[in-house]
Amino acid sequence: MDITTRQNRRLRCAIYTRKSTEEGLDMEFNTLDAQREACEAYIASQRSEGWVATRDRYDDGGFSGGNLQRPGLKQLLADIEDGLIDVVVVYKIDRLSRSLMDFSKLVEIFDRNGVTFVSVTQSFNTTTSMGRLTLNILLSFAQFEREVIGERIRDKVAASRKRGIWMGGYVPLGYDVQDRKLVINEAEAASVRGIFQRYIELGSATVLARELRGEGFRNKQGTLIDKGYLYRLLKNRVYRGEAVHKGKAYPGEHDAIIDKALWDQVHAILLESPRKRANNSRSRTPALLKGLIFSDTGAAMTPTSTKKGAKLYRYYVSMDVIRNRETGEETAPMRLAAGMVEDAVVTEVRRILQTPEVVSQVIGSLKREGGGASEADAIAALHDFNALWAQLFPGEQARIIQLIVRRVTVTAAGLEVDIRREGIAGVVREMVAPRRVEAAE
Repeated sequence: MDITTRQNRRLRCAIYTRKSTEEGLDMEFNTLDAQREACEAYIASQRSEGWVATRDRYDDGGFSGGNLQRPGLKQLLADIEDGLIDVVVVYKIDRLSRSLMDFSKLVEIFDRNGVTFVSVTQSFNTTTSMGRLTLNILLSFAQFEREVIGERIRDKVAASRKRGIWMGGYVPLGYDVQDRKLVINEAEAASVRGIFQRYIELGSATVLARELRGEGFRNKQGTLIDKGYLYRLLKNRVYRGEAVHKGKAYPGEHDAIIDKALWDQVHAILLESPRKRANNSRSRTPALLKGLIFSDTGAAMTPTSTKKGAKLYRYYVSMDVIRNRETGEETAPMRLAAGMVEDAVVTEVRRILQTPEVVSQVIGSLKREGGGASEADAIAALHDFNALWAQLFPGEQARIIQLIVRRVTVTAAGLEVDIRREGIAGVVREMVAPRRVEAAE
């Protein structure tokens, strides 16, 4: 007589647990442990069917069931694709997902790999049409519950905002968080006030952002700020002691950093069109050669301008002309177009900076004084003067010229440019610094 012994196939069971918040997870026996214990007991009851729990843990503590971006779930799916799992066991189906669409994706993965899904507290079989119908009904209620919870949270946030309560998230520069409340960080608050006041002086976020980046000023996350960040800072009503929800501001429970007068001054400038602000900024920029250019009679040539329609024309005019002084026989132009003479001076400065004599002098000076600028950086800065110059704002260009040029004399033959050679090394060091900052970002 033939005796055939039937042996059940061994089914590897993976237990998946999840909790939406981290509250209570530091306890010796938490909700994840409770879910796992219930699943292990169910697997043990199916031992006669060959069910065996795997040793690997697939736990997601503090992760929402509204999406699939969970480390424990990702590892579970990876092991399923590798053929290491036969059955997925959970305490309730909403532990695996609260989204009907996401769950359909999971079921598709399970089916493709021949994996069965079991819920300990909700008995059904996903391999039958009735089981799938039951699953879809349960998932619909799980998704409905998730959406109701979301609505409650949104209503709670809105009500808290209206009461001026800070509800977490991004902490603005100038504040710290203590006991879930915003408190002023005095050092950062002083920087914020300084930014507001400096913006009033400059009237340009572009110029101010460049100035702050040059100083190495960083935001609360340690990143060099840009113009976009600066605009967000200047428009943030948190600094007025207010809490904002969906565009509406309410009195906050935290203290203000910016008073009403300073806020109103800044926002009066922000209300102007960007083009008008740019024109205002340019009009406040000092003339490139102010205090440096003279006629051959020794009279200073002062910057002046005239406006025809929307166009501004700039000039340098000799004080002899302005004060109607007699100069005898006219030997040099008494009135010059500012753009023309400034371009000529910059061209001459560029030529002088690239002469071997000046390059050698600058390198020697940098070696003696130190300061971090290497010989290669200095040579590159001298030869790339055009590119570096173009990156500077007009005010910075004027300051550089004041450091390099001692005097510009207008003669009948042309321009005579007297250079401050002792100031070139310092200028090169400044022009190299922004390049090192950008390379480090």
